[in-house]
Amino acid sequence: MDADREALFVRIPAVQARALARLAADRRRPKQEVVSELLARALPEPGGDGVTVVGHHAFRAYEPDVMTLADVAELLGVEAGEIERLAASGELPGRRIGGQWRFARSAVLAWLSRGEAEGAPADR
Repeated sequence: MDADREALFVRIPAVQARALARLAADRRRPKQEVVSELLARALPEPGGDGVTVVGHHAFRAYEPDVMTLADVAELLGVEAGEIERLAASGELPGRRIGGQWRFARSAVLAWLSRGEAEGAPADR
């Protein structure tokens, strides 16, 4: 055996073992090479940041720029009635368009981050 190789004995589910065998056959390569390639993709480079990310997605959930009353209530984790009260009093930045409230996401987040910094009570 090569000095730069180590034996690896693992038990994997039968369905994955069959998939590995098919993949190796399709690529016309030994299973050990296929496994080595898959591990090289999944593990960090030697000398890298040492972080292995498993199951990470490369997208963000859709976040609309213009939000409804329900959207803001969900974002802030409060009842829609409380959001409507804050908007109607002018405390929360929003606009009524066609009888319905609309809010700019950036304005809501800015309002939220200002909170105590401008002396507003935290539990209001």
